Amino acid sequence: MKKILITACLVLAAATAQAADTCKSKAIDKNGKPLAGAALTSFMAKCTKDAQASCDASAKDKNGKPLAGAAKTAYAKKCVSEAVGN
Repeated sequence: MKKILITACLVLAAATAQAADTCKSKAIDKNGKPLAGAALTSFMAKCTKDAQASCDASAKDKNGKPLAGAAKTAYAKKCVSEAVGN
């Protein structure tokens, strides 16, 4: 029972840490203030483009083969959405 509880806590902590690492959470200036206007638009465009490239590169199935067609599109859409923070 303790192992299950510890595993659940670790999974929850990992999910929380991953959720905080999105484009929206990174959109802050050097002084710690949220970006706005053109700076926010530019940052989000670059971050989304980088996320798309990363997701396309990691689009592999369980056997390590590249995904194709609808499976790749669905995977990339979900991956980018999570990376951007939508």
